[in-house]
Amino acid sequence: MRSSARVIIGSALILALSLGIRHGFGLFLAPMSLQFGWGREVFAFAIAFQNLLWGLAQPFAGGLADRYGAGKVVFTGGVLYAVGLLCMSFADSPSSLMLSAGVLVGIGLSGTTFSVILGVVGRALPPEKRSMGMGLASAAGSFGQFIMLPGSLGMIEGLGWSKALLMLGVLVALILPLVSMLNDKPLPVVGVQQTLREALHEACTHSGFWLLAFGFFVCGFQVVFIGVHLPAFLLDQHLPATTSTTVLALIGLFNIAGTYVAGWIGGRYSKPRLLTVLYLLRALVIGVFLVVPVTAFTAYLFGIAMGVLWLSTVPLTNGTVATIFGVRNLSMLGGIVYLCHQLGAFLGGWLGGVVYDRTGNYDLVWEIAIGLSLIAAIVNWPIRERPLSRLDITMAKA
Repeated sequence: MRSSARVIIGSALILALSLGIRHGFGLFLAPMSLQFGWGREVFAFAIAFQNLLWGLAQPFAGGLADRYGAGKVVFTGGVLYAVGLLCMSFADSPSSLMLSAGVLVGIGLSGTTFSVILGVVGRALPPEKRSMGMGLASAAGSFGQFIMLPGSLGMIEGLGWSKALLMLGVLVALILPLVSMLNDKPLPVVGVQQTLREALHEACTHSGFWLLAFGFFVCGFQVVFIGVHLPAFLLDQHLPATTSTTVLALIGLFNIAGTYVAGWIGGRYSKPRLLTVLYLLRALVIGVFLVVPVTAFTAYLFGIAMGVLWLSTVPLTNGTVATIFGVRNLSMLGGIVYLCHQLGAFLGGWLGGVVYDRTGNYDLVWEIAIGLSLIAAIVNWPIRERPLSRLDITMAKA
């Protein structure tokens, strides 16, 4: 097997396990809150903190992967993720839920998801194939969501939520042997090498970097709010749990095509302009979902439409960062952008619980999601997708 194909397959499998299991956490909100008599804010805040810590740890995990190779980072992240799920299965108080689901799983995700893994893919492929490769790996995360969501619900119904989390911890542990497929090593130093401080200064003084980061903030707000609160939202509409699981599975299924197509098109057209289109479509899809009667059929249509748009932003955003700044520091710079994604994720997950507990519905958060999507569409349009002339040529063309 060619080394690049081996890297893509290994990366895809790791993302499928890591993200497939992570996207099912919303299924545990209702049974855990009901058993312990928590309001929805307790579970929502733990998952929101998970996303925040995931984002805060991401630049450090990315920086270590850039400098020393991704293998050790992914292995350590997999261990923490599995232990976090094990501890979450025994959580019986807000503090133990915070430590397990929030701290351990949050740090574990920083080493096993997009920024680190897509950095590996970016270094393994030539520029003309980079966007498509990132799209393929990202699509695998969605395939994991499609497979794992029905499985997670089945385990919750058949074994209970605690034993279901134990089983998911065992599945996450499968990431550990897959690390050997990444074969990621730091790029050799050729010519004048940027220091870490110079790379950070270059990115942080580039307006396009922060515009991409804001767009990713909006993406995080939307996907975590929907992923965590949509099952409860649909239950409030008197739809069975199987409906919400099917909707989330449809999101995962159709995102396989969405991320792949986004990566493929991103190799041929302006990725920032494509991001503008994606955010406009998200606003439209959410708006239509809110004005039509909520039935199983309209919920399925929402899942299909959102699935196409769900993670399509990932290969386009990371691909733009790679084009502008090169790939030597891609995991770290992608990690900073992803930190903004997770700040949005924290706000979306937590605010959903707060608003529901205060008002009894999610109307305000849905409206915020639409407004943010329109702003993200506007700010992505002017980004110029071209390598910085100050970069060493070997970095821009690596």
